[in-house]
Amino acid sequence: MISKLPNVTTSIFSVMSKMAADHQALNLSQGFPNFESDPLLIELVNKAMKDGFNQYAPMPGDIDLRAAICEKVKLLHSCVYNIDKEITITAGATQAIFTVLAALVKKDDEVLIFTPAYDCYEPIIELFGGKTRAVQLEAPFYKPNWEKVEDQINNNTKLIIINTPHNPSGVVFSKDDLLQLQKLTEKYDLFVLSDEVYEHIIFDQQIHYSVSKFKALSKRSFVVASFGKTFHNTGWKIGYCLAPEPLMSEFKKVHQYNVFSVNNPIQKALAIYLATPENYLNLSGFYQKKRDLFLELIKDSKFKYIPSEGTYFQMLNFSDIAELSDIDFTEKLTIEHKLATIPVSVFNKNRLDDKQIRVCFAKTNEVLISAAKIINAI
Repeated sequence: MISKLPNVTTSIFSVMSKMAADHQALNLSQGFPNFESDPLLIELVNKAMKDGFNQYAPMPGDIDLRAAICEKVKLLHSCVYNIDKEITITAGATQAIFTVLAALVKKDDEVLIFTPAYDCYEPIIELFGGKTRAVQLEAPFYKPNWEKVEDQINNNTKLIIINTPHNPSGVVFSKDDLLQLQKLTEKYDLFVLSDEVYEHIIFDQQIHYSVSKFKALSKRSFVVASFGKTFHNTGWKIGYCLAPEPLMSEFKKVHQYNVFSVNNPIQKALAIYLATPENYLNLSGFYQKKRDLFLELIKDSKFKYIPSEGTYFQMLNFSDIAELSDIDFTEKLTIEHKLATIPVSVFNKNRLDDKQIRVCFAKTNEVLISAAKIINAI
């Protein structure tokens, strides 16, 4: 069989999670919490099932959930999306990303991404005949250089993908970054896919600047968000996409055939749960305590780091510890020291190796303490 993705192999997340299981290692590789979602939210899902909401939801999503999302976005970003025409509930953020790219990318279209990047972007672009142009965020600060971005734009450029807060670096794009993006998209008539799944995990009083905050930018942008990242239930696979009506109408043309509708009782539960803003507004404080605990525990280790600005990931530089590649180092760390992490080069342009690994601190304090003991002993 001739594959449409001949160069794609099993994702690094699956590889490292399997390695962690095989070697009974602490798994700080894949980005999921090892603690439960709010019992109230689980009870709301249970109640929705018992109340009979077990058939197909409307194609764009439950109307009450779309209304709750509209209120949330208005509260946070002073932007109003039409409930019927500009909000769609999706089977997780990755499905939303897939659908945006399926709707927009045609043969030989080019898409700009910032690397290191979430590894789903490039294969999806390739699947629909597009080409990826990568702009490398330079270690150790991983801040975007907008002159380099503009240098990559040509007549075939269709779309720019941004991810803020950024996985894996933990960098948060500034207001100036979004203004620079807005300027470029207007100048060259480009679309934007803004991956904002970690929007509620921001540290040290920083602000998440959604593309929704910027009038000219929001008119040409798709915003993707995730309830799984926000409410500690990644296995539920539920998220949403926002876009102005002309863009969302194209999104729905694909969405109706690649998933049609999303888990109905979970949507009913989330509509009620979102009505209390504290359920998402308190998330930054919750995760900052975990980040601060973890960094305090490893402050005397041989690893170098810059504290994550957002997400539940922390980058660690091992250049003072070993001369191995990051892939070999993470394998050694898993097999010999029983700690699974992610080598960052797999997310970089041309597999650039900056001697960085990514750890996930969305874990119980007991797991973070155990992981820190391993790190300090290396």
